[in-house]
Amino acid sequence: MLHNLNLPQPALDAASAPAACRRLIRSGAWSAPTAGLAARHVQVNLVMLPAAEAADFERYCQRNPKPCPVLSISEPGEFAPPALGQDLDLRTDVPRYRVFEGGRMKAEVEDISALWRDDLVTFAIGCSFTFEHSLIESGIPVRHIEQGRNVPMFRTSIQTSPAGRFAGPMVVTMRPLKAADAIRAIQITSRFPGVHGAPVHIGDPALIGINDLAHPEFGDAVSVADDELPVFWACGATPQLAVLQALPSFCITHAPGHMLITDLRNSDYAVL
Repeated sequence: MLHNLNLPQPALDAASAPAACRRLIRSGAWSAPTAGLAARHVQVNLVMLPAAEAADFERYCQRNPKPCPVLSISEPGEFAPPALGQDLDLRTDVPRYRVFEGGRMKAEVEDISALWRDDLVTFAIGCSFTFEHSLIESGIPVRHIEQGRNVPMFRTSIQTSPAGRFAGPMVVTMRPLKAADAIRAIQITSRFPGVHGAPVHIGDPALIGINDLAHPEFGDAVSVADDELPVFWACGATPQLAVLQALPSFCITHAPGHMLITDLRNSDYAVL
């Protein structure tokens, strides 16, 4: 089990098929974070914007490929893009969504069918969960999976390149690793530039504006041993802070850590 909830969760694990995961999420029976599920398949962050406001966001992603690597862009109103998988529905297949109006978060919900609009353009953005299976296969521990928690995510002092009204600081995920594992993790994740690639920082969190590893802005804190280094990767939650600054009229995103599991395979995004 990946997360403690009031209700018992059905059995899903690394070996689960992506379609089976989506069906269970769609039924409302799974509302936990998705780290570790369908481990050989790509998980994506989602940003849904009205078509009239999507062009600036696309330019924002183009200027910031490290935190915002775009894997696909839907047609307006398209909620079952075949490029991401069969039997897939963007309105129901994410465990939790966040709904923004005028740049302010109005709600966190498990189904957006009633909120869907024919002008919404969906951006599928790469997620670092994609390379975690490769880390685990190489014997490198992933702490938030071991502890059954959501990955810790932190706002940093690293500023992204603006586009139109979209701008703001980079968000990072953190995984504590021993020095030798950190070196190997750099090698492994460098093979996945389409899903954030190599870390953006290793070591002293204060150097990138993080004051306390015990209090992430998103996700859950995890233990960090005395002989471990905090290793930070760019995170697809970065657009949520850009949305707060851009104040789009309407926007829907995934809730941090609650991703869309696609039929795409991780190996398709390995470049070496």
